Amino acid sequence: MTSARRIALFGDLLDFTADPGLDAPDGPGVRFRPGHWLLVEDGRIVAAQAAPPGEDWQRHEHPGRLILPGFVDTHVHSAQVDVIGAWGAQLLDWLENHAFPAEQRFADPVHALQMSHLFLQSLLAHGTTAACVMPTVHPASVEALFEAAHARGMRVIAGKLLMDRHAPPALCDEVETAEKECQALIERWHGHGRLAFAVTPRFAPTSSEAQLAMAGRLLRRVPELYVQTHLAENLEEVHWVRQLFPAARSYLEVYAEHGLLTARSIFAHGIWLDEADRRRLHEAGAQIAHCPSSNLFLGSGRFDWSAARAAGVAVSRGSDVGGGTSLSLRRTMPGAYKVQALEGRRVTAFALLHAAT
Repeated sequence: MTSARRIALFGDLLDFTADPGLDAPDGPGVRFRPGHWLLVEDGRIVAAQAAPPGEDWQRHEHPGRLILPGFVDTHVHSAQVDVIGAWGAQLLDWLENHAFPAEQRFADPVHALQMSHLFLQSLLAHGTTAACVMPTVHPASVEALFEAAHARGMRVIAGKLLMDRHAPPALCDEVETAEKECQALIERWHGHGRLAFAVTPRFAPTSSEAQLAMAGRLLRRVPELYVQTHLAENLEEVHWVRQLFPAARSYLEVYAEHGLLTARSIFAHGIWLDEADRRRLHEAGAQIAHCPSSNLFLGSGRFDWSAARAAGVAVSRGSDVGGGTSLSLRRTMPGAYKVQALEGRRVTAFALLHAAT
């Protein structure tokens, strides 16, 4: 008798035992096992083997098909699905004209839940099984996302967006209220199933010093929380941060001074960084979520993957929908190739796949 708790998948297994490097054609660390069985028991991989498993395994055979690790999208906005590819200018205008109006609609809990289900089903349809997600400032948007993710057994890291200035009044919160809302969400959802909470300032310009200090307090209170935010995506944005935080050496330093630069920090974009910034990221163990389709669509700039790698900075892949043009990381990978090609560099398909898994 077979059991749904014991599933055997047959196909050509492709994964990695180590980082394959950016441009090595032979792909060190690539593991390809054609015609193998992948055994999954109680939701966890327990073995990979050439011989068929026993009759007590539920078998699913896919000869000649690749079986890959699930994609991991390390930067995406659940509230922006309906503004994918929206026409506009660069980052700051795009936020004002498209992102902020879409996010205001998430004040309605029914809309938030419906869109969360649509968003997560779309991720799964594209092979994405884990994601770091930015909902909105509304606690209901986080509740809806976590509820829908838990029902699907997905690995989702998310948190209430923090914004208390330079945004529409309907999307601004207050420091004390936001702290209480975050604390309640942490207690309810962090560590629940495969879910985790991330302290989520949208980006430095939309958070006051007081709010960034509060974000740091949350992290000190629960050190295993994640941090997710935007960093140095657009030159106009970088200049704005310099005006708002004149005492900080760099954009990254604004976050570091408030205790938000940790080994669990995920910084989206990181295009306009210098060597000192990359060194700080490496020392902290933080990572950059490279979002090529968004960077190209909004004309933000070209991420220097080689420089990040030389500095020892971990780089993962984000779709950044809705600035990005697709939730598919498979479609996003060629964008990363094109960005590097514009700089006269080449990356292999193995490097692209590794960063997305």
